[in-house]
Amino acid sequence: MPDQSQTPPPTPPPVSPTPPQAPPPGPADDKRSVADLVIDVSQGTSSLIREEFELAKAEVTEKVGKILRGSVVGIAAGAFAFLALILVMEGIAWLLNEEVFDGKTWPGFFIEAAVFLLIAAGAGYVAYRSVRAGAPPLPEQAIEEAKLTRTMFESEAESMAEGVEKSVVKGAGK
Repeated sequence: MPDQSQTPPPTPPPVSPTPPQAPPPGPADDKRSVADLVIDVSQGTSSLIREEFELAKAEVTEKVGKILRGSVVGIAAGAFAFLALILVMEGIAWLLNEEVFDGKTWPGFFIEAAVFLLIAAGAGYVAYRSVRAGAPPLPEQAIEEAKLTRTMFESEAESMAEGVEKSVVKGAGK
């Protein structure tokens, strides 16, 4: 009786999806009208655009999922860091009480609270300046580009109108 446990069964090769191939144009396709060809091109373009949207939606969904997972882990890490900060603050207050204030408990806590209030006031000022610098949230560069594009189109339209007017005047003089 041969030992079958030593020879693993063959694994099939991985299957990769292949895009559908368009059939080569035959003699019947050569006799189609221009309207039929335009319809085919527009249908192909619309299906291509739909597929690109689906691909973009799938990519965005995948990236949003990764961002959400990372955010949840980051929030958990922040919560544990906050709890550790509370314990460190408590320890510093008790250390100040024992070493600096000869066992009086209240001065260490008040000094620590004052330091944290100063840090919070500085952070609040920086946040206020940042928000004020970013408000109102207008896309100024995009607006400027739109204005430039508008003036370019207006000048081009004016020059084309002058060209048409000159050709009409020349045609009327014949």
